[in-house]
Amino acid sequence: MWNKTRSWQRFYRNRLAVLGGIVLGAIALLVFGLPLIYQTPIDGIDFARSALAPSWEHPFGTDDLGQDQLARVLFGGKVSLTVGLAAMAVAISLGTVIGAIAGFYGGWLDQLLMRLTDLFLSLPQLPVLLLVVYLFRESLRAIAGAEWGTFLLVVLVSGSLNWMAIARLVRAQCLTLKNREFVTAAQAMGANPLRTLRTHLLPNLVSLIAVAATLSVSNAIITESTLSFLGLGFPPDIPTWGRMLYDAQNFVTTAPHMALFPGLAIFLTVLSLNYLGDGLRDAFDPKSASH
Repeated sequence: MWNKTRSWQRFYRNRLAVLGGIVLGAIALLVFGLPLIYQTPIDGIDFARSALAPSWEHPFGTDDLGQDQLARVLFGGKVSLTVGLAAMAVAISLGTVIGAIAGFYGGWLDQLLMRLTDLFLSLPQLPVLLLVVYLFRESLRAIAGAEWGTFLLVVLVSGSLNWMAIARLVRAQCLTLKNREFVTAAQAMGANPLRTLRTHLLPNLVSLIAVAATLSVSNAIITESTLSFLGLGFPPDIPTWGRMLYDAQNFVTTAPHMALFPGLAIFLTVLSLNYLGDGLRDAFDPKSASH
């Protein structure tokens, strides 16, 4: 078992992980807090101000329709982070349940669930993603509306394609934990398997799940940005970072700022999440205590 205090001490000694956490916190603060002060509308079309370079009035410049880039980047950040967190919840839920059941019960159930995991791992993600979007996008939009339908589709598809690694990690940890003395003692005292799994195993998986969660968020942000860049994400009037890159592709030489700022936002967010995840993994790995 790992020591929480020593784990956090190892985390704080990892400068890249701490920097990633600070940058990610700053991005979240700006995305959710700055719009309260910077209240420029995201859809204020003014062709006279088309593709203006960054200035005091428009810190990130304007796009080809004269819309303020900073306001749109901040709004897109809300969408991307919300999608990332929701898709992470789906992936973590699926991966934890499947991995815990497979690792704890074992036998034929373990074999069945792990072969299912292998099947999903063998699927080419981008073609499957595009196929599912093409097949179900219009149906979900008709049911939940253009915005919420797209949101549900992106979240469910992204989460459903990123749970496999989590399931394998959780299974491996459960295989180790179920042979520990405290689990054996609980079973000897008559605790049923579900209670043992919920009370004694899942609390010891929190650190592992926290690491996987950070990587799941970054994967979901990349997935949403990819779909939006291909024109298959949110409607054109909803600015996301991927959609802004899609709109900027014809203006890279004449107005590079249109692609620079949303691209930089994706880069910094995903890089920060990856550094944070690596730092948490190293901090909570008991083997690193001997280094």
